[in-house]
Formats: sequence, C-alpha cells, structure tokens
Amino acid sequence: MIMEADVSAGAVVQGAQQQASASEAKPKRARKAPAKKELAEEQGVAEAQGETLLFGKYSYGVNVDDLSLRNYINLKPLGYPATFRRDSNKRFSKANINIIERLENSLMRGGTGGKIGGKVIRTKGRLQGKKVKVMHFIEDAFGRVNRETNMNPLQVLVSALENSAPIEDTTRVRYGGIVSNVAVDISASRRLDIALRNIALATIMSSFRNKRTFVDALASELILASKGDPNSYAIKRKNEIERMARSAK
Repeated sequence: MIMEADVSAGAVVQGAQQQASASEAKPKRARKAPAKKELAEEQGVAEAQGETLLFGKYSYGVNVDDLSLRNYINLKPLGYPATFRRDSNKRFSKANINIIERLENSLMRGGTGGKIGGKVIRTKGRLQGKKVKVMHFIEDAFGRVNRETNMNPLQVLVSALENSAPIEDTTRVRYGGIVSNVAVDISASRRLDIALRNIALATIMSSFRNKRTFVDALASELILASKGDPNSYAIKRKNEIERMARSAK
C-alpha cells in the first residue's frame, strides 16, 4: 500500500511538472512568431487613436530635424491632400499647404523649362493639371519606398527635403556698369521650394524617354536624397549652388 501511494504521488508530481513545462512553452512559441513591421504597428496604433493616415497607410508622426524648415514643412493630417490653394492670396500661404500637396504641385509641370544637359525636356502637358493622377503616382512611389527601406515614406520625404535644401546661393548685384555675383543666405521658404523643384526635375528627367517609369524615378530619387547620396540629382544641385556661393565670397 505504501508503494502504491508513492507511485500515485509521483505521478501527480510528474503531471504537474508536465503542465508547468507546457505552460512555459507557449510564450516561447509566441516569441518565436515573426514580428510585425514597425510601419504596420504605427498604422495600428494610429487607427486605434482615430488618427488620419496619409493614403490610409502612413502616419504623420515624423520628425523634422532642420529647425529652419520645421515651420514650413506642413504635416497637417490629410488622407489625400488637395486643398485647391484656397488661401493663395495670403502671404506665406504655401506654409499652410500639406507637404505632399506641394510635392504634387511641383510634379505637375510640362518639363524642365530650361536647358539641362544640353536639351530642354517637354512632356507636352502629360501631367499639367492632372492632380489626381500625380497623387496616385506619389502613392505608388511611397509604396515602393516602404518596401525597399521598411520606413515610413513620409519620413523619407522629409529627410530628402532636409538634405537637398541649400543653405547659400548667389545673386547678381550691379555697381554702376559692373555686374558681380554675391553670396547670400537663403530663407527657409526658398530652401524648401528649391528642394521640391529639384526632386521634381530629377523625377521628370529620369523617366523622360526612358524605360524607368515615373513612379520608379520618384522613389529612387527620394531614397537617394534621404541618404545624402551624391548620385541624387537634388543633392548634386545643392552642392553646386553652395560651391558657387563659396567661390563668390
């Protein structure tokens, strides 16, 4: 009888240990499960808080490190930014426009407007006035940026603008009959205008009469500019402008 009681007690202890080990094994399996992407987590948190997402996918919670551009890079939460410039007659009205809409307006152009590389690019109005079409191009380009970098593409855009915005420029000054170039500082508003224009020009030139699509060209330019890569057209133009300003001092 004593032996039977010992055997039954041992069985009970062994069963409790098996249950404890099984309960400890469950969290380990949960930890081994593949973690979600950071962007998906941000999207879930934003949706839970009722936040408006860009294109219904990307959060506006990005950082602007450049203090001079912080007041001009407008990150007002809009799903599909299109305000139709209702306040265009007011001073500094561009500062109240979402940065995505400003990028759309920069891309809606008929070409380079001047000789670049010995030629003038004319797109024959393919994008002029077609805001919805350009908006979808930006959405597709942001999707590609997200797949390649695993980052919020809005943060990539902000970093690209910060890196491609020049600090100095030159202006022509006339003293009597003598004209000379003088180095001057650039306002924050103009810095942002130049960065947006150069990104738009890079996109149009890279996709003009080329196998590369407009979406691929825009995504590639944003990624290169956000990294400060010298192969980026916007970064090249920034370095050229600042080099001319240094030589004019």
